[in-house]
Amino acid sequence: MPHSPAAGPGRGLVRLIVDGDGRALSLRQSNRQPGRLTISAALPDESQVSPPSIGVTASSARHVAHEITRRLYPLHTQAIEHAGELAALKQAEGDARRTVADAVAGALPGAQVTQQHRRTKILWEHAFRPPGHSGPALLDSICVVIGPSGKGEVSVDASGHPDCVVPMLAAFATAVRTRERQVSGGFPTPENTLL
Repeated sequence: MPHSPAAGPGRGLVRLIVDGDGRALSLRQSNRQPGRLTISAALPDESQVSPPSIGVTASSARHVAHEITRRLYPLHTQAIEHAGELAALKQAEGDARRTVADAVAGALPGAQVTQQHRRTKILWEHAFRPPGHSGPALLDSICVVIGPSGKGEVSVDASGHPDCVVPMLAAFATAVRTRERQVSGGFPTPENTLL
């Protein structure tokens, strides 16, 4: 097993070991308790899961290897699976957010779309002058924020003057019904009778 030692004042000894299956393990032996090791299993950098670790008595290499196999590897497997589930959920959420953002932005020509952490903000402004109005132009605006709602779903918050927001929501409801009828072949289904 390749390893690289590292040491620092007050930290004790730290080694990075890569096992035969490519799993990276960090072994730490503190100056305060040289007979104990803390062993952590590395996870991908983008993982949102804390890396698992165990404490082991450093009685022998065989004992340490046995404890890694018995206790740490199962925790590492669970953490990798959980990290994969979270990554898939994040991907589904991002895909759903992009789909909704594209539909909203497509319905609001000239809208400004900005990405924020796990949120998409769409701002549409339209200056107009009603017939017979001689003052400065009036401004209609709609702000839509699309964010995570859990389990790969999104939440959509829309704000603006009711005269702008209500027709926009009605247009989306009509578009959804039309798309569902096309998918179902024109026959009502429990899903498309809810709108």
